[in-house]
Amino acid sequence: MSDYDAPRGEPVSGWAIGGMVFAASILAMVGCFQLITGLVAIFDDEFYVVARNYTFELDTSVWGWIHSVIGLALIATAIGLFNRSAWAGVTALVLAMVSAIVNFFFIPFYPFWAIVVIALNVWVIWSLTRPSAIRT
Repeated sequence: MSDYDAPRGEPVSGWAIGGMVFAASILAMVGCFQLITGLVAIFDDEFYVVARNYTFELDTSVWGWIHSVIGLALIATAIGLFNRSAWAGVTALVLAMVSAIVNFFFIPFYPFWAIVVIALNVWVIWSLTRPSAIRT
């Protein structure tokens, strides 16, 4: 019996499985996006335009490392969700929130893309917190 199986032998709803697979898929995609964003910032320091007088003045390479680490963590968590590991659900929620916050601070560097990634993170959070994601 896997970690996500219902107690007392009750079958897990198909909606619950579908919600977890959806969340894992979007989480893996966001992780890849974060990793690509980070690698671009690390390899080409001049790619992102640095805003003047921005409160969080970090070098774009620092932003690149932050995005890369979060991207790798998101991909690993998505693999855990695909494997239906118990730790992956809470970890995915926390990492999606952290990813959304990091991208909020990244808006002055690449606004449209940061907002798209925030929206995808919110979608993952919504999908993981639906009542049917647990069981019906």
